[in-house]
Amino acid sequence: MSIQKSSFGVLPSGQETSLFILKNAAGMEAKISDYGGIVVALTAPDRNGNLNDVVLGCETLEGYLKGVPYFGAIIGRYGNRIAKGTFQLDGETYSLAINNGVNGLHGGLKGFDKNVWKAETIDSVEPVLKLSYLSVDGEEGYPGNLSVEVSYTLTSNALRIDYQATTDKATVLNLTNHSYFNLSGAEDVLSHEVILHADKFLPVDETVIPTGELRSVVGTPFDFTTSHQIGERINDTSYEQIVLGSGYDHCYVLTDNSSELRLAAEVYESSTGRIMKVLTTEPGMQFYTANHLKGNIVGKGGVTYGRRSAFCIETQHFPDSPNKPEFPSTVLRPGEVYTSTTIYQFETK
Repeated sequence: MSIQKSSFGVLPSGQETSLFILKNAAGMEAKISDYGGIVVALTAPDRNGNLNDVVLGCETLEGYLKGVPYFGAIIGRYGNRIAKGTFQLDGETYSLAINNGVNGLHGGLKGFDKNVWKAETIDSVEPVLKLSYLSVDGEEGYPGNLSVEVSYTLTSNALRIDYQATTDKATVLNLTNHSYFNLSGAEDVLSHEVILHADKFLPVDETVIPTGELRSVVGTPFDFTTSHQIGERINDTSYEQIVLGSGYDHCYVLTDNSSELRLAAEVYESSTGRIMKVLTTEPGMQFYTANHLKGNIVGKGGVTYGRRSAFCIETQHFPDSPNKPEFPSTVLRPGEVYTSTTIYQFETK
């Protein structure tokens, strides 16, 4: 078990970035940069014990600077969409960048994914990388000086991500990780088999903003309460929500509505025997099937990433919650401590 540090490149501003390689006793590796907290690589064993990288990404900092869609990064202050880039809090109206059609997405033009975080390695039984960042009052339009810590722990068979934050003024906060997974290394993930422990999802309008309805998955292409291949119903254009999302790009509501760490999703890839289980303390997760990748991004090993070459399970509160009082609150106030945990755990069969 160890952590190694190396240079990851220099930003146009002249600021240096680093890459940290966490390795556990089983030989698994997590490569994480202090630029955006990006999970650059994550290896997991197949049924024969062979370790392979299971996340999309770039080999160098330059690759990420060319505009990849949030590969592996910390997303904040607010993961997912806020309608028309505006919300009200305590009688004040806040305006955010419009960077996704008519809406604000993933923290703005320079969200947490595009900043360099302070890194600290921690000696413990398991390798831990702790990243910290101060998001100042008014950054990307959000109120309050927000102090954030994100800790990555590589356990015996999982990558654990712990989030913590405090603020000096009321703000909204929705942190997540945006790793794109492919458990096989094949060109697409349509044969991956998925179980989502969620009995409802959030339908969206034509701008991909939740309508406010919590719709049952029963009888819809969104029902993953039992195992289904991703590709089985992804092109069912008779169902409007498939059309609006260009496939799956929706927030699911976990059946267990506690804030305890519990199982949210399971993904199985038959050719390798890999199973990825996702555990979280969050009330929801965005299930996204990389519908908008176009094959124009050159990733690790010179591979190009095409449409539906990965899936994302972004554990989170619901999109547009600041404008939907009926949704679980994402407001953080002075004196409160925001905490959240997500685990990506790997097994084989």
